[in-house]
Amino acid sequence: MIYRGHVHNGVVVLDDPAALPDGALVVVDLVAEDTGATLYDRLKPVIGTAQGLPPDAAQNVDHYLYGQPKQQ
Repeated sequence: MIYRGHVHNGVVVLDDPAALPDGALVVVDLVAEDTGATLYDRLKPVIGTAQGLPPDAAQNVDHYLYGQPKQQ
């Protein structure tokens, strides 16, 4: 189950109340703030930089990564 919240004065405060038992083990995964950047904006620095790929790499990506039969 995922609970969302925020940090207030160094303490995690859940957005919605949750009845968690005392001593429950939890994991806090810090989520980066949304910058509004699109996937293209984030990947722009690496787009087109791959070198030495087979000419059919896009069509047969599953073959080259996972050994699946090549597409015709």
